[in-house]
Amino acid sequence: MRFNALFFSSLLCVAATHGYAQTASFTTTGRVVRQAPGLDQVLAPDAKIEIVAAGFDHIEGPVWVPDSSMLLFSDTKERTIYRWSAKYGLSKFVEKSGYTGRMPYSKEPGSNGLALDGRGNLLICEHGDRRLASLPLAGKSGKRTLTDNYQGKRYNSPNDVLAHPTSQQIYFTDPPFGLPEQDKDPLREINVSGVYRLAPDGKVTQEISELSKANGLAFTPDGRTLYISNADSLRPVIMAYEVRSNGKLGKSRVFFDMSTLPKVRFKEVPDGLKVDRQGNVWAAGVGGVVVLSPQGQHLGTIDPGEVVANCAWGDDGRTLYLATGSWLCRINTLTQGFTGKP
Repeated sequence: MRFNALFFSSLLCVAATHGYAQTASFTTTGRVVRQAPGLDQVLAPDAKIEIVAAGFDHIEGPVWVPDSSMLLFSDTKERTIYRWSAKYGLSKFVEKSGYTGRMPYSKEPGSNGLALDGRGNLLICEHGDRRLASLPLAGKSGKRTLTDNYQGKRYNSPNDVLAHPTSQQIYFTDPPFGLPEQDKDPLREINVSGVYRLAPDGKVTQEISELSKANGLAFTPDGRTLYISNADSLRPVIMAYEVRSNGKLGKSRVFFDMSTLPKVRFKEVPDGLKVDRQGNVWAAGVGGVVVLSPQGQHLGTIDPGEVVANCAWGDDGRTLYLATGSWLCRINTLTQGFTGKP
């Protein structure tokens, strides 16, 4: 039986709506698997995974909006961007997100990755409309297309997006996951899962074409390295790319290979990525959220008991929110998340 997300969240957040958000009692789930002593520096021994909202179809792309103290995230199947805050609980932020055509389209026609551009706009990867869009957060009107094609060919289904921490360059991935038949879809016009860069002047360049299923993105705090996850069970790796001064991506290396991890659930592959201010990488993938040192050592795994699609830093920067399919979870950390500002 599928619970209604808004109803379930209202039960979880009843204390929050009365001003007791920080002391509210939430259902806990899963476990933290410790692999190396370094995990103790970023996660307390008694850290718990809490479920703060549930009942979704498939949530993705969480992003924290600091000036509103709220988390925004997509339900790719429901075509809805939700808003969650400790004070007000759960509500719908944008409906019919990601696809404005006639239904049915695909299993995941809605919006996916979300990010802030640093100028008051929400960047939205739209599966069904096959574009990268921008929505002013003030007033929620005036959404516009930033780019919907490369050299006259329509994108597959933009998946994740990120603004560079010091420049106005925007990077996004374009696997075929949002197409009705994915990589075999007859509507497909670009036969690679590219990584693209949108420059301030509107010019788009294809930076990466060799990854089979480019997915999650995260910059190191200095902005000199871009991590990209490859959501392919045949090559489930996180790559590290040099970011040159002009924004172009340079030489690459394998940062971490998730094929070395024991399988926990079916179809778990590298997905969304986040980085903390110490340079540790928090990678959704095999077993949950895999915590990696800046050198690529596996420190441990946050396992909520469901496949984790993505994660995001929130609150004071020490809370990690997890988009786990049908649940929105969170866990308190001992580190400070890197959210895009040096």
